[in-house]
Order: sequence, then C-alpha cells, then structure tokens
Amino acid sequence: MAFQDFFNAKGTFDTGSGEAVIYRLSALEKEGVANISRLPFSIKVLLEAALRQADGFEITQEAVETIARWSPETAGTVEIPFKPARVVLQDFTGVPSVVDLAALRSAMARLGGDPKKVNPVVPVDLVIDHSVQVDRFGSKFALFYNAEREFERNRERYEFLKWGQEAFDNFRVVPPATGIVHQVNLEYLAKVVQLAPHNGLQVAYPDSLVGTDSHTTMINGLGVLGWGVGGIEAEAVMLGQPIYMLLPEVVGFKLTGELPDGATATDLVLRVTEMLRKKGVVGKFVEFYGPGLAKLSLPDRATIANMAPEYGATTGFFPIDEETLRYLVGTGRPEELVELVERYAKEQGLFHSADSPEPIFSDTLELDMSTVTPSLAGPKRPQDRVELRQIKEKWNGMLPAPVGPQGFGLAPEELDTRVEVEHDGERFELTHGSVVIAAITSCTNTSNPTVMIGAGLLAKNAVERGLDVKPWVKTSMAPGSKVVTRYLEASGLIPYLEALNFHTVGYGCTTCIGNSGPLPPHISQAIKKGDLVAVSVLSGNRNFEGRISPDVRANFLASPPLVVAYAIAGTIDIDMEQEPLGHDPNGEPVYLRDIWPSQEEIRNAIRRSLRPEMFREEYANVFDGNETFNQIPVKGGELFQWDPESTYIKEPPFFMDLTPEVPPVRPITGARVLAVMPDSTTTDHISPAGSIAPGSPAAQYLEAHGVPRSEWNSYGSRRGNHEVMMRGTFANIRIKNQMLDGEEGGYTVYIPTGEKMTIYDAAMRYQEDGTPLIVLAGKEYGTGSSRDWAAKGVLLLGVRAVIAESFERIHRSNLVGMGVLPLQFKPGQSVSKLDLTGFETYDILGLDDNMKPGQEYTVRATADNGAVTEFTVISRIDTPVEVEYYKNGGILHTVLRRLLQS
Repeated sequence: MAFQDFFNAKGTFDTGSGEAVIYRLSALEKEGVANISRLPFSIKVLLEAALRQADGFEITQEAVETIARWSPETAGTVEIPFKPARVVLQDFTGVPSVVDLAALRSAMARLGGDPKKVNPVVPVDLVIDHSVQVDRFGSKFALFYNAEREFERNRERYEFLKWGQEAFDNFRVVPPATGIVHQVNLEYLAKVVQLAPHNGLQVAYPDSLVGTDSHTTMINGLGVLGWGVGGIEAEAVMLGQPIYMLLPEVVGFKLTGELPDGATATDLVLRVTEMLRKKGVVGKFVEFYGPGLAKLSLPDRATIANMAPEYGATTGFFPIDEETLRYLVGTGRPEELVELVERYAKEQGLFHSADSPEPIFSDTLELDMSTVTPSLAGPKRPQDRVELRQIKEKWNGMLPAPVGPQGFGLAPEELDTRVEVEHDGERFELTHGSVVIAAITSCTNTSNPTVMIGAGLLAKNAVERGLDVKPWVKTSMAPGSKVVTRYLEASGLIPYLEALNFHTVGYGCTTCIGNSGPLPPHISQAIKKGDLVAVSVLSGNRNFEGRISPDVRANFLASPPLVVAYAIAGTIDIDMEQEPLGHDPNGEPVYLRDIWPSQEEIRNAIRRSLRPEMFREEYANVFDGNETFNQIPVKGGELFQWDPESTYIKEPPFFMDLTPEVPPVRPITGARVLAVMPDSTTTDHISPAGSIAPGSPAAQYLEAHGVPRSEWNSYGSRRGNHEVMMRGTFANIRIKNQMLDGEEGGYTVYIPTGEKMTIYDAAMRYQEDGTPLIVLAGKEYGTGSSRDWAAKGVLLLGVRAVIAESFERIHRSNLVGMGVLPLQFKPGQSVSKLDLTGFETYDILGLDDNMKPGQEYTVRATADNGAVTEFTVISRIDTPVEVEYYKNGGILHTVLRRLLQS
C-alpha cells in the first residue's frame, strides 16, 4: 500500500549534509485542518508518523485529522493508529517474541503459505541483558565467573537468537555483557531523528519505538517517543501492523526550581512517582515542561522517564532541546546526526526553547524541585515513598502493621527476634530490618553519571574514614553499560567501591529483575530460622513482593549513594540524620552527612572523567565484540528446527490448530474461578521472572526432564518453553489467592472436590473436565512489567476471562492480544461488595459475533445452594481493532490469517 500525501505536506529541507524529504506538520495549518502550534510535543510525534505513513487504509486521512485536532475533549474518546519507527527487545521478553515468530513461520508452512512472509518489516534490535545472575560477588573475579555461568546456562537460548539473526531480515542482536537495553538504546541505538531511503530519496522523521520491556520509556528523556508493550503487540508491529490506541490524554508536569544539595535524581523520581500515582495517569502520556527543564541533565531526565510504568503512565516525555544536542555530542554521536536533529526539530516545530508556546494539556500538576528531599520507596511498591529522616520510625510501624503494602503483621512477641550467626570466625546477629542485599542495579540509575560518581565518592569518603560494609550484606554493582566502568575508572573511584565489596558483577539487569542470585547459605538459613523480615536496598525501579529474592520480604528503592550507605549501616532500622553509620578507627562516630559528596565535587569528577570517545570506542564493535557469542554455531534455515527434548525452546501451541476461518464467538458458561486476586496484583505475581521454587510444578517438570537443580535457571530465562511458563503462572511464593483465606503461595481449591492444590494442577483438572475458568481481581490488576506470559500463561491454564476492578494498561492489552476477555466491574462494585466468594459457577452472557468495544455483559454467579447473583460488567476491549483481535483468538492469529490471504 503506497503512502498518500493527503495534505500537500511533502517537501525538502537542508540537513547540513544534503537534502532530505520532510512531511511538514505546518501543512496541516495551511490546509485549515487545525492549529498545531500548541499541541503537546508528544502528540506532534504521533501526528508526524500518521501524516508521513498515511495510506488511506491502515492510516486514513481522517486518522491524521483526528490527531491534528487533539484537544482535552477528544483525548481518550477516539481511536488512532501509530506505526513506530522501530522495535527494541530484551532477551527475557525477546526470546518468546522470536519463538512466536518462528512458530508463525511453522504454522504458515503447515497451512501452505510462504514462511518468509513472516519477517520484521521495521528494524528490530534485541539486547541480551537479562540473563546474568549475581552468583559471585565481592570479588574481582565476580564479573568473569558470572559471565561464564551465564553462557553455560543460556547457551541454548543464545543459539536460538543467533538463528533468528540469520533467518530474519531487519533483526539485530546485541550480545550479552554489553549493557542494559535501555542504556544501550539511550547511548547508541537512538538517533532522535531517523533518515531512511524511500523511492530513491532520503526521508527524515522522528525516531520512535515500542519495546517489550516496560522501561522502554527511558528513551523519552532523549526526546524519542517510545513505550513498553506486550511481546504480542510488539510482534504485530514488527510484522507491519499499526498499534491502535485511544488518542491519549496528555498530563503536563511543570518543573520549577532545582534540586538542592543532598538530593539526587532518584529522590526526584520517587517524588514524581508518588505524585503521579496519586494523580492517576494510567494509560495517559505525561509531558514535562517548565523552567525546571533547563536545570535537569539528560541522564536526570532519563531517570524520570524510565519510571513511567511505576507512576502508571504510558510515557514520561521530554521534548528535544539544547540539552538533547549536548547529550548527543557528549555520547560521541556523529556531527552530521547532531546537526540533522537540530535542523529537523526546529523545522518541524519539535524543538523546545524558553520562548516556545506552552502546550495545551488535558491536565497539569507542578513540582518545585527545591522541595525534594532524600527518600526511599518501599517496602513492597515503588510509589510508596518514605523520606530518609522518617525511615526508622516508619519501619518500626511497618513490622506490626497488618499484612499489606505497608505492613508485615508481626505479633508483639516476634518484634525483637534475633538470630546469632557464626561464620568464618565472625559472629554477628541478624534481626528484622537487617540489610542482606545492597545492589547498585538497573538502568534507572546506572545511566546517570551524577549518582554513579556520587556513589563512588561516598565510598571513597567512607573508606578514608575507616568504614566497611557489614559481613551479612551481599553487595553488587551492575553498570548499565561499559562506559560506566570507563568513567568510574577514569575518576579513580573503582578501588574505593571495591574496598566496600561493590565489585562489578555483570553488565545487565540483575537484582531488580530477580537475578540477585542466592544469598550465602548461612545468611539464608538464619533468616529462615528466625522468620526474619530481611531487607534489600537497591537502586532499581521495582520492589514488588517475591521479586528480588525469596529470602527477602522488604525491598527499598534508593539512590546508588544510599545503597552504599545502607551496606555500611547493615540495617534499615537507622535514622541516618541522627545516628552514625559507624565509627572510625579512633572510635569517633561517622555520620552520613560527613561522607556525602557535594554537587560541586560530583560535577568536577564528571568533568574530569567522562569523554565522548569512551562511547565511540565502547560501541564501535557493539554487535560483534563478544567473541564467546560469535563462536556460537547457527542451526536451521528459514524454518527453525524444533528440538522436542529442549527444556528452553519449544514450539508453543498457540497456532497448532489454527484454521483459515475465524471461529464464532460464544458465551462463557459453567465457568469456575481459578483464583481471586487482591488489589495491585502485579505481573510478577501472575508470572514470576525469578527463581524456580523447589517442589513447584515447574521444578517437577524440569526434574522429570533430567535437569539438575543447579541448572534450573529462572522463569525469565525459560520463557521460550510454554511447559515451564504455564506451570509458573500464579506460582509466585508471595501471592495470596483470596479463596484460601490469605495463605501465601500459588495454590487454589479444586471446587468439585474441595481439595487444595497448586493452581497449575487444578487448572489441568478443570481442562480434563472441560470446565472454562475465570479470574476475579481487585484494582490495578497486572501492574508492573510488560510481561506477555502473564497473559499467555493464563490462556494456557484455560482462563477465558478476567473480571477486575481496573487493569494496568499493558496487561489489559496483552490479555486481548491472547484472546482472553478483560471485563471490569462497574464503579462501586467489586468481589467483596457483591459478596462473591469465588466458589460460585459463572456464566458470562451476551457474547456473540456482534460484540462492540466497551460493551456491557451480564454475569450470573450461582452458588452451591442455588442462590444467584447477577451483575453487569464492562468489556475492556476498547477499540474496534481489538474486537477483531479477540474474535480471531489474538493479535498474531489475526496477522497470520491476513498474511495467508495476501
């Protein structure tokens, strides 16, 4: 389908290196369509993509006009298409995406079509960054050992990705031990403005993307519009489908003032997260503006943009400005690119300056950054900010508080539990609040030289005062890219970090994703013996229950300097303003304020140590610089040769029985409830990424296939095997199925016999019976990572519908993408208010081929005694295109049928 210039927008401009085609947004004003000068910058990017790619079919003239006429009144009410410029993947979510593409090729061949039609039509980059685990720490050999173990564990997955790189066009793989996907994207992959050939000409357009990691939003700090989507949706984009979405509401977040001494970008983002969660921005764009922008470095902006999933927004967007250009120069981008970005953005009205007209927003809120104070967030959610000076008092209130986001439910006699530990000649006590993990981890902060250099300077000051970390703390540092190591080395701070056992353990996502590795056995045993509420402090972005370590029940997010400070203190039960971190060799107390570096010290260290050539040198051979990865052999041709014995990569059943015709839609009758889930059930609860618990259905499967426990790896690494992943669905050790009176773990009741069993075993029994299943849930169901297996897994367990009070954006989309019906209780109704127990039999009436977006359906719940409760639910199939996806059984089923017909 050829593009059509409906509005005479196509022209040329001088890039500084020659002429290029531009589709001018100003043409829409000349044609009398709309006044676009005060549109939010993020909406202008959506508008340009539609204007340039309009074809009269997938992107119509009316769609362009709809975006151009964006207003607070139209936002959230009409559907628009969006075709981003590219897709980024990481390996935990990327492997199952490539598995799906390989399975689509196999299905296409079975149905008599051309398998090569299944191929990415937009550029795709996959960065292997989620597979390294912290097995070794506190040693110069930790990096080498962990990297070696990573290859041993994941060789089969890496062979598969090498096949994908050979088999598919437009698909590149960044090998392991390079860095975190978001930092590699920020420092290297992102162009801000793209140039691509079309009909013999170079066309310029804004860089934009979607990614299969929810923190794809980090790139918005660079003025590149992008956000996380489920793997299923990303695959559809790869295959040329637009994303269909409601025209987004845009909340303007005005920043004024500047950060005071002692406060970091981490403290700022925790404040922003708290404010925006309170405001309610799920499914909305957030765009930052105001005089405070000029006071924020680009890494600070990236830190704020990264945590958009934590504050619930689709994006947290910063427009292109002078700081963007400075960052491109500072990270070694070519001069021609920097000039292209400046000229194009100014020509297109996408460049923000002090005299830019203030955009019109759906709503606004404001923060004076001078009021930001040092903070942590926790113990179970990223939006629960606690000021550093209040942490001791709050902690002691959390221990006896009722079990929930802010409580652990300890009885009075349990509060003073102490466990003596003796190991290697050392004796110490562990208590509630002992910090057993202190990790500088995750792209949230390791992209930011200010906080990384700050951590190094704090370590230097601490070592010079004679302080050390406590012997029970597992310390680690996982830089977001090798450039971080380069500037820490150049600043002379590595020896001080290593003196406190903060050795580099790997380049990738470690503790924050659950790859923290096991605690030393004597620490783990002591925690279990005393049933202690042990603590992790990490510079990450996620601290959900059961995510960081199975031994740790309280997890606090903090800046890298505070991570080092808590490793020295060894406990969360400390008032760092009033109590010393420790004592120097003369017995003098050393307080946090004594070793905290000033902003001037940090700026001077960065000025001395960070240079553009570091970026150019580290990324010069980014795709082929890992010799171990280069030596992995490639097997198979255009069709992948599935190995039935593999426990990592298996052909999923999603397309096995696909017919060319779309099956009819039928009501759901005689359904049973698999689980009743509480508010803020996360995708980690539904589909954990971390360790596989002994005795669990997934562990039993691996044992039956001869996999020793030392090689179980993690759920995240096994996402190419549906047999493991369906057994891991609802297998988080901290989930609380309300059908079991608050008992923790992945269990339910098989209602016909009243037996308690694992959720997987019950689901298989129901499948044998031919009984459809539903899940009941509270508010914010599916919060957290853009984890497609949280939707794929429930589908394979036989779940046909989820009825919740509200859904997180990506998970709702993933459910639709897998053909699972998301239904929402009407306002004022819930499981408890309707007196539902989950032991009823459910019928969902009115489902048929004439279904519409947002339609209401009647649910009939019949109790064992014959009592009937009827209530109305709202379909969260939000758009006409999603109706088609659901009818087809999912997005990929829809795409495959279209490819067959083309």
